Amino acid sequence: MTPSPNSPSEEVVRAFIAHARQLLTQEYLGKIERCLEELSDEQVWWRANPESNSIGNLLLHLSGNSNQWIVCGLGSAPDQRHRQEEFDERSVIPREELLAGLKSTLAEVEQVLIQFDSNRILERRMIQGMEVTALEAIFHVTEHFSMHLGQIIFITKHLTGRNLHFYDL
Repeated sequence: MTPSPNSPSEEVVRAFIAHARQLLTQEYLGKIERCLEELSDEQVWWRANPESNSIGNLLLHLSGNSNQWIVCGLGSAPDQRHRQEEFDERSVIPREELLAGLKSTLAEVEQVLIQFDSNRILERRMIQGMEVTALEAIFHVTEHFSMHLGQIIFITKHLTGRNLHFYDL
């Protein structure tokens, strides 16, 4: 399929996808790993109040969101997400288990993005009840991940009072 004159160039699309992959699987994941190194399992499930999410809930949510929007939305996996359960979880799931689940999801996300046909970047998809382009789906997951990563960093610094030395990674 040859792109129309108004379509983004394959080079631009590939660069966008590659940067999203790098952010999700390296930069953002590395920062989450650094936060989890500093916390106990109990701290991962601490919440400021009943209306706030714990880091544990945010990790479940990031995995669920990334899976739904990329693995299912752009890939071919069936969408079996139960979003509210990500926020309702109150048991103390160990950090290692949460991290393993997120890493597994991000490995699937990476495979979908590696195999994604750049000529389909403006193709419309129905994801989470919204009609979006593939570009919007990738951008959504990247910015959504970044927003919740900021919350994870804030909670970690609040609980530990430590400099996380992200730029020493």
